[in-house]
Amino acid sequence: MPREIKAAKIARAEAIEERMLAHYGEGECSLDYENDPFRLVCAVVLSAQCTDAAVNKVTPALFEKYPSCYDLAQAKLKDVEKIIHSLGFFRSKAANLVKLSQMLVSDFAGVVPNDLEELQKLPGVGRKTANVVMCEAFRNAQGIAVDTHVYRIAHRLRFAGPSADTPDKTEKALLSIYPQKDWLFINHQWVHFGREFCRAQRPRCADCIIGDLCPSFRGENQG
Repeated sequence: MPREIKAAKIARAEAIEERMLAHYGEGECSLDYENDPFRLVCAVVLSAQCTDAAVNKVTPALFEKYPSCYDLAQAKLKDVEKIIHSLGFFRSKAANLVKLSQMLVSDFAGVVPNDLEELQKLPGVGRKTANVVMCEAFRNAQGIAVDTHVYRIAHRLRFAGPSADTPDKTEKALLSIYPQKDWLFINHQWVHFGREFCRAQRPRCADCIIGDLCPSFRGENQG
C-alpha cells in the first residue's frame, strides 16, 4: 500500500472527528468530580492503572472527609489509605494526594493552576493527567491526554507510526494532524469509542462507526 500523505491523513482525521462528534457529542468524563478542579485532579491521579468505575466508588467517601485541598493537606496518610485501599497502588496514590494538596496550599494558594506545566509540578500529576484537567476543568486544551485507549486507537488508525512508541510521541503525532479546536474532545470521545468498538480484545470492527476510515480494518500496512 502507498504511504498516506499528510494532507490525506489530516482529511481522514477530520472525517473521523465528525463521526465521533455525531455519535458521542463532545464526550463526557467518566470520573465523578462535581465540577471541582481539585477533585478532578485527585480522581485522575487515583485512576492510574485502574478503572474509572473503581475510582468513583471511593471518591464520595474521600471527598466527604476531605472536601478541599486544605482538608486533605492535613490528612493522616493511614486514613487516606484506608479510604482508597481497594485501588491498585493505593499507598503511593494516598501519598501523592496528600503531597499535591500540600503543594496546592503552599505554592498555589489552594487553587488548581490553569497551566499545563504548573500542573505537572504537583506530585502524581504527569502530562496525561495535566491534559485531562486542562481540557475537562478549564476547557483550555494544550494537548491531548494519551491513555491506553487513545494510544491503542491512534496506532490502529495509523495516526501514530511504529516509532511513536510512547504516550508522549503518540500525542505529538496526534497534535500534528488534529486542529486545536478538536483537542478538547478527543480523549473523552476515544475512551468511549475504545470501550464500545475499538476494544483491546475482540474489537467490533464489523460494526465500527469509522471502519471505512480505518487502515487496520481495511488491512492496509503502516504508513
